[in-house]
Amino acid sequence: MFKRWLQIDGRKSCLILGPRRAGKSTLVKDLFPGWSYATLDDLDYLDWAKRDPKGFIKSLGNRAIIDEIQRSPGLTIAVKYAIDNHGSRFIMTGSSSLGLLDAAADTLAGRISLYSLPTACWGESLQRPTHHVLSERLNPPAIRDAARALDDAIVYGQFPEVIMLRQAEEKQKLLKNYRDTYFTRDLMQLSNIENLEGLLAIFHNLARSIGSHLEISNFAREAGLSHITAKKYLNCLHQSQLTFKLYGYQYGPAKRHIKAAKTYFADNGIIESLNVRMNDGQLLENFVIAEFEKRRKIGLIDTDQFFYYKSGAGREIDLVFETGGFIHAIEIKSTRRPQQRDIRNLRHFKEQSTRPVKSFLFYRGDEYLDMDDVSVVPVSALFQGF
Repeated sequence: MFKRWLQIDGRKSCLILGPRRAGKSTLVKDLFPGWSYATLDDLDYLDWAKRDPKGFIKSLGNRAIIDEIQRSPGLTIAVKYAIDNHGSRFIMTGSSSLGLLDAAADTLAGRISLYSLPTACWGESLQRPTHHVLSERLNPPAIRDAARALDDAIVYGQFPEVIMLRQAEEKQKLLKNYRDTYFTRDLMQLSNIENLEGLLAIFHNLARSIGSHLEISNFAREAGLSHITAKKYLNCLHQSQLTFKLYGYQYGPAKRHIKAAKTYFADNGIIESLNVRMNDGQLLENFVIAEFEKRRKIGLIDTDQFFYYKSGAGREIDLVFETGGFIHAIEIKSTRRPQQRDIRNLRHFKEQSTRPVKSFLFYRGDEYLDMDDVSVVPVSALFQGF
């Protein structure tokens, strides 16, 4: 397996969150080969951890990896005791934050570091990141090479095991297996969900609404679920790292979370596993925003949160975030020939802002362009970029 971009400091205990099959177990085993290891996916270990958490932790010694700790959040109390009284260090992983972050916050505050490991960034399987996507320009041959791999990346995503397969049929088969196990069965077991059809309906409605505001009442009606149940299922998808939200950006921080959220899938491979047909614009938008979110989560983009923007007149910007003293505004278009109308909302956003703005248009072409004050960037520039 390839070397991941996430850097973990093993001098302090930590919790690593990320979706199933993102590569958490492989990463921590590779980084800490001499540490003892236990996974709560093993029913014998899980039973022991629930019956005798202190004895279970003691059996692991002073340097240990505990995989899928979300299956027994109460184990964090025994972890705290071992850290405080025996100087132990633990590398813990979890594929859902449901109940886990609250337990960790109550018992391990100040004692552990928190990391996120999403699926791989596009190009992560080859080598370390090579360039800054928003400030450096790749040479034309590199852009063209990346462009040839773009369609495959957009369709099948970046789950590590999927990346390593060569044939499209193999990728499709593996993703369907993920859907039938990790995306549904495990989620239902962990979150006490009994209605598989309702969960799949939520998945499908989310896919069809990529780029739109999330109205839970509409989702509930189309999925045949109550409002409360639909909200629970959506929350479970977020907690399991399969989806993430963008809230509306308003120029004052206190107003940022007022507007309805948009929801995106953490990886395009999840969309492919559902066999939902979406238009090219939606697939590209989810791909680009998910790639930026991955880089934010592993610390390559220094900002706490991503947003979208929508003015009172309905002008929208796909992605907005603040870093380095600038507001960064990004539009995503599936066109290969950008026009002035494609940057209209970016110009309006910059005119309304009282702070400095850097504007970008990501598109399907192969050349870097400058249109007014907007930097036009090929989507292919994301390959191995940060």
